[in-house]
Amino acid sequence: MLVKDILAVDVGATKLAAARVTSDGVIKKRSSTPTESRNGEELFRKLISLSEEVLDGTEVDGCGVGSAGPMRNNGEEISPLNIPQWRNFPLRSKLSEALGIPVALDNDAKAIALGEGWVGAASGHKNYLAMVVSTGIGGGFVIDGKLLDGEMGNAGHIGHINVEPDGPMCACGSNGCLEAVASGGAIEKETGMPATEASEEVKIRCGYFVGKAVSIAVNLLNIPTVLIGGSVALGFGPIFLNQVRSTAASFCGLDFTKNLQVNFASLKDEAPLIGAAAVWLNTKGVN
Repeated sequence: MLVKDILAVDVGATKLAAARVTSDGVIKKRSSTPTESRNGEELFRKLISLSEEVLDGTEVDGCGVGSAGPMRNNGEEISPLNIPQWRNFPLRSKLSEALGIPVALDNDAKAIALGEGWVGAASGHKNYLAMVVSTGIGGGFVIDGKLLDGEMGNAGHIGHINVEPDGPMCACGSNGCLEAVASGGAIEKETGMPATEASEEVKIRCGYFVGKAVSIAVNLLNIPTVLIGGSVALGFGPIFLNQVRSTAASFCGLDFTKNLQVNFASLKDEAPLIGAAAVWLNTKGVN
């Protein structure tokens, strides 16, 4: 059983965030800053300052990082699509060296999957998908009680499932990805307004595409539970969630998909940081 706190770091396209999290999943101190910077080193310095502010001299057990992806070599290098300043950036090792503490890093959506399984809505569940619909879209799969990593740690990129073959180009270079039609960035690009000002029609359309992607995952991996978080999804509320449910159900015809449960993730805006703490715990086999 851990006694010391955990330093949790969330690296997102819009903001960087850090917090001290207790060993039972309670955020004690947190801070954030916009991700914008002129170059990769400046961005890294911002992250160090943020981490040191939160630590405030406190000794921690270690640090967990949830970062936008993709990544290489199971987190040794990251290249977030929406953070062009970092390409093959060795964040884990540089952060560990700068702070003088051990660091574990994983994809941000996979981190949220771990967090929901630790102290959230997936606690006690062995098979589930946790999704993030925010500036970008990602996912984390837990299968038979274990987080699905894939060869280089990138399993779960549900944002790059094709849901509209003739759709707009995605940052990854393909056309019609879920992220290219239903993320906060895509919504703003298409409508000229931030997702916070989206119309009912846009919310329903977003729910349709997310539901379509959910159905693919459910049919492929026999997942009974899907949890959806992220600022866009949570901000869109019930009208979005109901559309996700109805669309997913319409594409899930096999008997084993009939009991699918789709709900909002329970950790809400705390999910990225609690998830990052869970990344550290996962490396120690605690959660």
